[in-house]
Amino acid sequence: MSRRHPSPSKPLFDMNLTAISDLTFLLLITFIITFPMIEQGLPVKLPDGKTQEIDAHEKTSVVTIDKEGRISLGEDSLTLDALAQALSARLAENPKLSLVVRGDKEADYGKVMEVVLLARRLGVEKPLFATNGRE
Repeated sequence: MSRRHPSPSKPLFDMNLTAISDLTFLLLITFIITFPMIEQGLPVKLPDGKTQEIDAHEKTSVVTIDKEGRISLGEDSLTLDALAQALSARLAENPKLSLVVRGDKEADYGKVMEVVLLARRLGVEKPLFATNGRE
């Protein structure tokens, strides 16, 4: 009795990877298109005005103040004391942290200034203000 062994040059099975690679590229394109549209923090109506562009390679933190005076750092809603602790921790990791302040155009100016003064007191050199880019 002789046993048949598969020849080493012939694969045991053939898997078509075309569908998987098509799906991968489709997901990649979807993320490339939608990622710039994602906003951080609470939804706000930004004030009109031109501002300086920030360096895309620089790591930034975004603080948002909505028209009700709620504060968020990224996606987390915080009190002013919790914001101070969170910013202190981020500044310990990166002393040259860039902070973008997104204040709703209907927000209380005093609340926005509290956040800016807190950031300056903690060591943020130049807090940046987000606008919608129209003058």
